Amino acid sequence: KYKAINNPHCDSNISYKPIIYLYPKEKTDVIVKLGYKEKLTTTYPKYNNEWKVTAYPNGDLKDNKNTYYGLYWEGINSFNPKFEDGFVVKGNDTISFLEEKLTILGLNDREKNEFIVYWLPKLEKNKYNLIRFETIENINKEMPLDISPRPDTLIRVLMEFKSMDKKNNIKKQILDTPLREGFTVVEWGGSEIK
Repeated sequence: KYKAINNPHCDSNISYKPIIYLYPKEKTDVIVKLGYKEKLTTTYPKYNNEWKVTAYPNGDLKDNKNTYYGLYWEGINSFNPKFEDGFVVKGNDTISFLEEKLTILGLNDREKNEFIVYWLPKLEKNKYNLIRFETIENINKEMPLDISPRPDTLIRVLMEFKSMDKKNNIKKQILDTPLREGFTVVEWGGSEIK
């Protein structure tokens, strides 16, 4: 377990780079709580039972020390994807694939950019990637989010992928597009499955 937490290349049961964005309609004091503190391995700003921030419509977050653009955490997960559906993507086609699918999943341009910048080096180096996006129901079970005031729209994107040497056929995953309205909270992250 110690090695798994401290070496990002040795274990697939880590949710990497989940980052939470808050977009209220007006300046709002917000409290964000993660459901399973014991699963957390890294947070910024430091998570102590909750994050308390003042959120602005442009996405800026302020506490009594700093300004942030998101709340960051990583943690141990228990997902065991069976890849009954998903997408087989050539490494060289990663950018166009992610731009298209992340738009469908409801991410805005900035969120898509940050997602792609983080994951592109890990995906592009592989000949092919088997990719699927976890359901929001499973994400909510794995790491519940308690946000006050309650958001009108909650978008959670968790990409699971594994490297492949050759292309194979898989049932295409159906993705739903959420409607971003009112106080919107967006989170994205991912896991590499070995």
